[in-house]
Amino acid sequence: MTKTLRIDRLVEKDGLLGLLAVDNPFSYNPLIDGMDLLLLAVRDNLPYDQGIEHVTSDGQRIQIRTVAPAILEYWLTGNENRNIIPWLLRGEILFEQGEYMSHMKQRLAAFPEELRKQKKLAEFSAFLRTYLQAKQNLQDGNILDAHSNILNSLHHWAHISLIEAGVHPEVTVWAQIRKINPGIYKLYDELTVSPETLEQRVHLVLLACEFQVMSNMKSCCSLLLEVMEGREEPWNVMDLSEHPGLQALKLDYALLLQKLVKRGLIREVAVIPDSGDTDSIELMYAPLAQEA
Repeated sequence: MTKTLRIDRLVEKDGLLGLLAVDNPFSYNPLIDGMDLLLLAVRDNLPYDQGIEHVTSDGQRIQIRTVAPAILEYWLTGNENRNIIPWLLRGEILFEQGEYMSHMKQRLAAFPEELRKQKKLAEFSAFLRTYLQAKQNLQDGNILDAHSNILNSLHHWAHISLIEAGVHPEVTVWAQIRKINPGIYKLYDELTVSPETLEQRVHLVLLACEFQVMSNMKSCCSLLLEVMEGREEPWNVMDLSEHPGLQALKLDYALLLQKLVKRGLIREVAVIPDSGDTDSIELMYAPLAQEA
C-alpha cells in the first residue's frame, strides 16, 4: 500500500490510541465508500463521538474517520457498521498506544464467547423488532412493507446463525449462510423467487421466524439474563442500559423485556416508590429465582 499521506498531524493529536489504514485495490469499493484510502483514528477525550474528513494527497482521495473508543466498541458489538470487521482485519496498523489496535485485531480473530453473546443479543433485538413489524404489516394489508421487514428479519437471523458458528457476518451474508445454514438460505430463496403470491411467501417466512423466536430466545438473550442474575434487586430499563456489559449495545429493551416476561424467562415486578405514591408505580424486571 502506498503511504503518500503525511500522518504527523494525526499522530500528534492528544489521546490517539491507534491509527489504521485500509487501502482500496479496486476502482470502486463500497467497503471504504469508493475512496482510495481509509484512515481510522481512535482517540480518547474527543469533544464529539466521531468525525469524517475527506482530503487528497499525491492524487489519492483519502477518508479520515476519527472515533472514540466507545464508538468503536459499539460498532464491534452491534450491527450498525458492518464494515468495521473487514476494516480491522484487513487494515495496516500505522500507530498504536500500548498495542491497542493489535489487541482489537486479536480479539476479532479469536471471536471470544463474550463478544459472540453481545453480537447475538444485538442481532436478536433487531430481528425481533423487524419480525413483529412484518407481522403487523401483514395484518394491516401492507404487503410490500411486510416483505421488506421480513427480509430484514432474515438478514438478522442469518447473522445470528453465523455468530453461533463462530463466524463474523460479512456484508455479503448470503454467500456465507448458503454454506453454513442452507435452511435459512432456502427461506430467503422462497421469499425472493417462489412462484407463490407475495403474501403467501411473507406468511411462510413469518411462521419460520415465529418458531425461531420461540425456540431460541433464551439462547440469544443469555447475556441479558446473566446480567439480570448478577444482583438481588430488580432492574429498571435505565439500570440495564448503563450496565458495562450492555451499554455498548443498541437494544430495544422495552420489546426484549416484555417478550422475556411473556415467555416466562423473567418476572415483571411492580415497585412502589419510597414516597409511597401509588399513582407512579414503576415496572421493574427480575430473574425467576428472585423474590419480589
